[in-house]
Amino acid sequence: MNAAAPLRLTASRSAAHLTATIKHLAAEHGLAIAAVTSAAPFAGLEQPLLAHIAHGHMAGLDWFTPERASFSLDPRNLQPSARSIIAVGVAYWSVDPGKPDDGVPRGRIARYAWGVDYHDLLKARMRALHAAIERAVGRPVEARFLVDTARIVDRAVAARAGLGWYGKHACIILPGHGSWVMLGELLLDLELEPDPPLAKDCGRCRICLDRCPTGAIVAPYTVDTPRCLSFQTIEQRGAIPRELRPLLGDWVFGCDVCQEVCPYTKAARPEPDPAFLPRAVENAYPSLRRLLALTPEEFAATYRGTPVTRAKRRGLARNAAVASATSAAATTSPPSSWPSPRTTSRWCAATPPGRSAGWAARRPGGRSSARCAATWTATCGRRSERRWANPECRLQVPPEWVVSGR
Repeated sequence: MNAAAPLRLTASRSAAHLTATIKHLAAEHGLAIAAVTSAAPFAGLEQPLLAHIAHGHMAGLDWFTPERASFSLDPRNLQPSARSIIAVGVAYWSVDPGKPDDGVPRGRIARYAWGVDYHDLLKARMRALHAAIERAVGRPVEARFLVDTARIVDRAVAARAGLGWYGKHACIILPGHGSWVMLGELLLDLELEPDPPLAKDCGRCRICLDRCPTGAIVAPYTVDTPRCLSFQTIEQRGAIPRELRPLLGDWVFGCDVCQEVCPYTKAARPEPDPAFLPRAVENAYPSLRRLLALTPEEFAATYRGTPVTRAKRRGLARNAAVASATSAAATTSPPSSWPSPRTTSRWCAATPPGRSAGWAARRPGGRSSARCAATWTATCGRRSERRWANPECRLQVPPEWVVSGR
C-alpha cells in the first residue's frame, strides 16, 4: 500500500476535513469501501434481536445470548472513549470459472472462503489504517478493530453509516458490489462527520426467499439459522439433520445461493480483492473423494489461513459424504483412494446401534479387516454379508462407493 506523505492535520481542522482525510487513507490501505457513523447506541434494535433469539432463529449458536445481544447495541461498551465508527469493507465478487471439466466429482465452497481468512485481512488493514491516522493527527488515537466475531451489530453499523442497506436475505447490499463485501469496524476516539444512511430497500423483490435451498429465509430480513446451509456445513458439529441432507446439493462449506440470485449481483463489479481469490481449484471446487480421505497434513496444507478451517477436517469430510450421496456429483465407481478406517469412522455420522468397533468392510483389493462406519457385518465379521447400519449411513455415502461382501 502507498502510505507516502499523508496529509497532516491539526486540532483546528474540521470534522469534515478529517473524515475525508481518513477515507483517503483507508483507500490507500486496502479499505476503499469506507463510511462513517457515530458511536451512539443503536436504538430500536434490542427487541427485534431478543425476539429473533426467543423464536429459536439463533439455535445452535449458543454464544449468541440475550445478554450478548443487549451488550452489542452500544459500541461504547467495547470502548468508552469511542466517538465515531469507520465502517469498512473489502469486495470479493469475481468472475466464476466454474468447476473444471475433468470428470472429478467436486463440491463447492462459498466465495468468501476461497482465499485468505477475512478476519485476519481486515484486522491487519485496519491496524495499518490506524497507524496512518495517528501519523496524520499527530497524537495517539484510542481504537478498537472489530470484525463479525466482536460484540457489535456489524450490519447495523454498515447500514447506519450508509455503506448499504439490509437485503431481505439479511446481508448488507452495497451499490456496485451487491452483498459480496466482508465488513469490519474501526472504533475511534475522534469526532468525525457521519455519513447519512441510504434510503433504499429491496422493494417487492423476494427472489432470495423463494430460491433458498432449505427455506431458511423464513420472512424478509429473517434467517432461521438452524435451517441455513452455511450453519449446517460450518458451525454444525454433529450430524446434518436428515431432512436437510437432500437439499445440500454440492455445497461442502457455506452457501451463496441467496446472494447469487439477488438482482443486485448483476450490477456487482467483478473487481475482487486479490487476497480473496483461490490459490488452487481445491480452494473453490474441491474433489469430494479427496475430502473424504484428507489427512490432517493435507487439510492444513490446503486450507490453513482460510475460513475453511472453521469447519474442521471432520466437518468438511462429513459435508463431502453428504454431498456425494445427494448431489449429481456422485458417480457409480468407487473412489480411487479409499478412505482410511479412522477417517471414514469420523466422517460418517452414525455407527451401527450398540456397536463401536470391529465392523468389517472390504477395500478394493484389500482385506476385510478394515473398519468402516458406513457398513457393518451382521455377525461381527464371521459372515461376509454387509448391511446398512441404519438410515443415517445410507443418506451419507453413495452405495456404489461401498464395496459389498462376497
